Amino acid sequence: MSKLFFDHLIVFEEVDKKIKKVASSIEEKEELWDIVDEMVHHKAFDAILGKLPRESHEEFLEMFHAHPHDEVMLFDYLKNKIDKNIEEILKTEFGELTYEILKEFDTK
Repeated sequence: MSKLFFDHLIVFEEVDKKIKKVASSIEEKEELWDIVDEMVHHKAFDAILGKLPRESHEEFLEMFHAHPHDEVMLFDYLKNKIDKNIEEILKTEFGELTYEILKEFDTK
């Protein structure tokens, strides 16, 4: 997983424990983390683009692709374009995702 500007908002200790418990090989562990990483990416961009005015989507995505790790620049941009606290929104979304992932493991 490469570092992205919203990584500091993700708390996956319980998911990590569960993956370590259920994965039978390093490859399986990596595959599960790849799935989680993809889910995080989709959840983050769904939340961001859902709050960001449509006319700002392209500019934000260009900034993200040029500097995916720059949390100061990207969050400053989002704070200027979105009238809600996007960091809190993402924390909530990631918390819900954690719950969904753990629930999925418990049903298997």
